[in-house]
Amino acid sequence: MKKLFFIPLLALFVFGCDSKTENTDAASTDSSKTVTANAAALVYPYTLEEPYRDWQPGDQQHAVTAMKALKGYETGDMDACIAGFGDSVEIRFDYYQAKLSNDSLKKFFANQRANYSSMTVKMGDWESVISKDKKTEYVTMWYREIWTDKKGKTDSLAVIDDCKIVNGKIVELDEKIQHFPAKK
Repeated sequence: MKKLFFIPLLALFVFGCDSKTENTDAASTDSSKTVTANAAALVYPYTLEEPYRDWQPGDQQHAVTAMKALKGYETGDMDACIAGFGDSVEIRFDYYQAKLSNDSLKKFFANQRANYSSMTVKMGDWESVISKDKKTEYVTMWYREIWTDKKGKTDSLAVIDDCKIVNGKIVELDEKIQHFPAKK
């Protein structure tokens, strides 16, 4: 009786351990491979105003340029801040949009930074990308900005900056912010 039970169990074990199958654990944790989906199988619920640009990893030097500009603002060094910007810059902030010359942008940033006695940026992540056709480049930075104003009040924001890069300079700065909820 034991042999009758043992033989089917052994067969199940042998066929269950087929070495031809792929190791799904290794495939799912391998971050060096790019995952692609069959575009024909995808039905997007929205359409784009412009064709999808198929973003690729971009020049990391552009990320350095954007971060140096942010670091200059953080430390109050407006010359270092403005060095990464082009001659004319389009800026979009919460409740404010403008196209400014480099000199006007420097004054704008200096006036804004003058409201704070101290500021710290805690960088979360960044990404430099370029469109597949190589015509459009952006650097995106995700960070937390913590400041103390001239009255001694400390506050912070979650910030996402999208910097459009042309010829190695920032020509567009689009900033999105999120206020943290008040402590209870």
